[in-house]
Amino acid sequence: MKPEVLEAARRATIFRGMSEDVLTQVLSNARTRTVERGATLFLQGERATAIYIVLDGWVKLYRIAPNGTEAVVGVFTRGRSIGEAVAFRHDVYPVSAEAVTDCEVLRVEADHVLRLLQDNPGVAVSILAATFAHLHGLVEQIEQLKAQTGAQRVAEFLLELSDCSDGACTVTLPYDKVLIAGRLGMKPESLSRAFAKLRSFGVSVHQNHAKIADLSRLRDYAEEDPALAWNKGQ
Repeated sequence: MKPEVLEAARRATIFRGMSEDVLTQVLSNARTRTVERGATLFLQGERATAIYIVLDGWVKLYRIAPNGTEAVVGVFTRGRSIGEAVAFRHDVYPVSAEAVTDCEVLRVEADHVLRLLQDNPGVAVSILAATFAHLHGLVEQIEQLKAQTGAQRVAEFLLELSDCSDGACTVTLPYDKVLIAGRLGMKPESLSRAFAKLRSFGVSVHQNHAKIADLSRLRDYAEEDPALAWNKGQ
């Protein structure tokens, strides 16, 4: 395995607590895969046999409701693991996974990891940590949907994309605005209104780039009491 792939995999939550030797064993039969935008990694209802680690790009998880509506469950990028909870139970994937940009992923066979679990409890601890991280992320998403205005959710999303600590920053929107709206629990027209509201907080959007005049100001708004934020406009 290439050193850069190993380094990217090491940053994944599921592997972060593993020693070098254990990680090498876990990844001994892992395979990298290049996935074009729009390609499917797995489908809802398929038997789960592997864990996927996103090495580069963005992958969306979604469910299809009985009425045919698509519900975006999450959008994962570099360092995020997908499917471990069901793969280790030999269950089916409860969601489908699709590349929303050109991606590189690492496929790790679940049975191989399960065999290692019997010999090294440290592997189990790392897996529990990854499961907790996913749960914590879902709780945060629910909190945002319940407690934040639409504009605050968009502000939080932009801050997550930023690799700057303060001052001005430009971030690249990694996928189309319809998907961003779905990820944030909004309709596309509500997303457009939210971007319009954020202009007064120094945010301007040009195609797939968002310019932020002052990260601290935007962060203060994202963390503001929703009651006050509603008064300033959703």
